[in-house]
Amino acid sequence: MAAQQKGDLSSAERKILQVIAAGDVQEAAQLLASEEVRVNCLDEYGMTPLMHAAYKGKADMCRLLLQHGANVNCNQHEYGYTALMFAGLSGRTDITSMMLDAGAETNQVNSVGRTAAQMAAFVGQHDCVTVINNFFSLAKLEFYTRPHGLEREPRLPPTLAGPLHRIIMTTNLNPVKIVLLVKENPVLVNVAALEKCHQVMDLLCEQCVKQQDMNEVLAMKMHYISCVLQKCLAFLQKRDDKLDALVKSLLKGRDSDGFPQYQEKFIRDCIRKFPYCEATLLQELVRSIAPVEIGNDPTAFSVLNQAITGQMAFVDANYCATCGERGADKRCSLCKAVTYCSLSCQKLHWFAHKNMCRCLQEQDADLEKDSPKLKELKDDESDLVMETANFLQELCLRAEEQVAAAGGCPAELRAFPPPLLRDLHSPKTEATAQQGP
Repeated sequence: MAAQQKGDLSSAERKILQVIAAGDVQEAAQLLASEEVRVNCLDEYGMTPLMHAAYKGKADMCRLLLQHGANVNCNQHEYGYTALMFAGLSGRTDITSMMLDAGAETNQVNSVGRTAAQMAAFVGQHDCVTVINNFFSLAKLEFYTRPHGLEREPRLPPTLAGPLHRIIMTTNLNPVKIVLLVKENPVLVNVAALEKCHQVMDLLCEQCVKQQDMNEVLAMKMHYISCVLQKCLAFLQKRDDKLDALVKSLLKGRDSDGFPQYQEKFIRDCIRKFPYCEATLLQELVRSIAPVEIGNDPTAFSVLNQAITGQMAFVDANYCATCGERGADKRCSLCKAVTYCSLSCQKLHWFAHKNMCRCLQEQDADLEKDSPKLKELKDDESDLVMETANFLQELCLRAEEQVAAAGGCPAELRAFPPPLLRDLHSPKTEATAQQGP
């Protein structure tokens, strides 16, 4: 079969590019059903319909094109861009995940030697960078759902592959968030299920270290998730059927400042238990965390999160005080100092926050009390300012009338406002009028 030529498009193929830009999924489906449209046709720049849809952020259109067999790894673009690169540039994490699930290669580079993650980082799409860097194929996990060699049964029941893969793919490594993900899947809230899951996570960790291209970051993530699952298992064995006691233990803060000591110690313990002491990443984590006293910055979670996901704590971002989810937009109605991503998270955290809420309210009240306030003019002072302004304005009007009666003024003088009028409307005069004598 002859290679496709750039710009060799039929009228129907040119039309589908317009339909993609408009976002009309139904018309696009009708065009794709006809024989006149090739799903991987190339425009004059070497872009396929999938690239157009990914760059324009059309998720439904991308899904439709993939269902019709669009090549997610086509790199015929004039600068070597792929659909994954365009998805990262668009800033749409859902489309980025869709390309990855369809088999997009993360290591493919463009004409300047940049990968999709590097291109997304260049334009500030850090959420897409995190999705790409933390991608783990479901097929790799499904390998353990089938018996191999002398095994009589698979290491992981097929029903657990989906829920466990969702936990692996999460970019929020807060231990409370991972425990909540376990609670959301009843099949995981089981001693036998958690036993198998954490064993598979240990195998994946070992595989990441011993493979030809050692991936220390992914190995640390697998180990950390395994530790959280083992902690869930331990609490289930203590008759904590719904893992509520574990969530409260992770959220409970110390009396002095509400800092979650148990959570900090748990994360430090997870890092300490990493079985491969020669790993460079482990040594860097230890050097960053060991000198820091518990309760001070940086916390073990912030250091671990930056190392694994590449996300730094953005100053302008709000994080949920319960699960650590970024973009929390709900605040405590009393102290206005703590943010949450949902009402359920606020309810979970209230037992720990209520002790500090009053202190935060008092601190806020003290700040308002000590903040400087603008001087308020008294009634007689305000009247005096208005009288002065009116008097100056009358003088200006009289001067203008006298000039007009005298036959006008020279052109060079008309280019400038009268001195009194200029002074009256100057910022300095207005500020003086507001402050009073």
